[in-house]
Amino acid sequence: MKKSIIAICLTVLIGIAAICAIIVFAVKCNDDDSSSKEESGEVLPPSTEDKEEEGGGLPPLSEWTRQGISYAEDTEKINNPDQGFYRPIYVKLTDGGAEWNKNIITQATQLYHLRVDISAYSSNGGGVDGELSDEALNGLGGILAALRADGKNAIVRFAYDAGYGGNKNFEPEISLILKHIEQVCMVLNGYANTVTAIETGLVGPWGEMHSSAIAKRETFNLIIERFLRMTDEIPVLVRTPKMIYDYLGVTVDTAQSVIIDKEDSEYRLGLFNDGYLGSDTDLGTYSDRESDIEFLCRQTEHLPYGGEVVVPNSSLHDIDKCLPEMFKLNLSYLNIEWHYDVINKWKNSTYTQECGNESLYYGKTAYNYIENRMGYRFLITDSRFYKADKLNINLKIENLGFGNMNKSKHAKLLFVKNGQITAEKAVADFSGQGELACSVEADFGEGEYEVYLCVYGEIFAESVNYTVQFANENVWNEELKANKIGTVIL
Repeated sequence: MKKSIIAICLTVLIGIAAICAIIVFAVKCNDDDSSSKEESGEVLPPSTEDKEEEGGGLPPLSEWTRQGISYAEDTEKINNPDQGFYRPIYVKLTDGGAEWNKNIITQATQLYHLRVDISAYSSNGGGVDGELSDEALNGLGGILAALRADGKNAIVRFAYDAGYGGNKNFEPEISLILKHIEQVCMVLNGYANTVTAIETGLVGPWGEMHSSAIAKRETFNLIIERFLRMTDEIPVLVRTPKMIYDYLGVTVDTAQSVIIDKEDSEYRLGLFNDGYLGSDTDLGTYSDRESDIEFLCRQTEHLPYGGEVVVPNSSLHDIDKCLPEMFKLNLSYLNIEWHYDVINKWKNSTYTQECGNESLYYGKTAYNYIENRMGYRFLITDSRFYKADKLNINLKIENLGFGNMNKSKHAKLLFVKNGQITAEKAVADFSGQGELACSVEADFGEGEYEVYLCVYGEIFAESVNYTVQFANENVWNEELKANKIGTVIL
């Protein structure tokens, strides 16, 4: 009997010891994680279940001060980087530089599609076989520099189709094509924040990768490989999923099992669709629409996707039919000029309950809804401050867009007193996550401050460039290029 009691006691003591070990391990893990976050300028978001600890711990979020900003979406258009309805700009590169219409760039449009004619460097295209001249490359750089100075973005495509007139078999030998890729990538890499994506093009009418004699797997694999190898950050887009499968060495039936790591160059390999919503196959884009889309949507989670809507009599671009696929494929850009009949159809169609449950848009045009959903569109749904030794800020953020923000942005807080910026505090980069939590020193004097969040791609000419505007009503300050998130008294 005593042995049984002793055995029971030993069992209980062993169990207690095991539980204590687990608790110590868990605390250590949490401590390690917290230290890592603080080093990067970010703090762990406080749990709503946490209780205030002795010695200055943070209370649950419910006890923080909710800021009196508007949490309602403004349905007006926002020109944010790397997305939206684009306008084409036709560019011709020659030894004389770059010819293009500068008047196309306006305040109204954020994204442009550079259709770059390099037929002057192909004898089949009416020019002379040879490398692109310094003048031609400087001309290309000059266009990108002009766009950057205005905070504009470009999708870039090259073609040997003279005048983009629909000509085939204008390409030079593949060795020269690959050399041209190397040359233009040296220019493009200097504008990673400006260039939204490269549509590989080069082959066939309009650079749409079909019809010419060299429009085959071997050619496309070499072109894809060269673009991926010669660029570091810029997405590389091809015309059909099959081109991606061929490059990966898979088929439509086996592609679903493919896992592409972030470290792989193929992670940047996506699609441009110039037959968008034109037929069941999008005019030959898809061999198996359902399977192709299942594969593509994994890539378009982190890559731009878009193109041109075509064929006015297709029912696929009816507003009540096209929206689910736009969300699934993370649609980020379309041509405003093609096809104009489809664009007008959307302008004369209405978003209704049959289209979705976003009642704010009921009665508004399909065009308004699609324009506001292409790419990302961030809405602050909750902004809370807590002032202790530091100022703690927690934002809940919802992405209302079809797509995502594919380039991580820098972020900083601006503290504005009497209309002047008194202090700036850098916080962790923003990549579109659903919560932004930070803690900053409030060491810039007493008083009442308006607090703004500035999300930006780069500093250019001593100013923030490629800034992101949130969709909340009345939070955007155009002069500061920042979003108001609240007010604090120090």
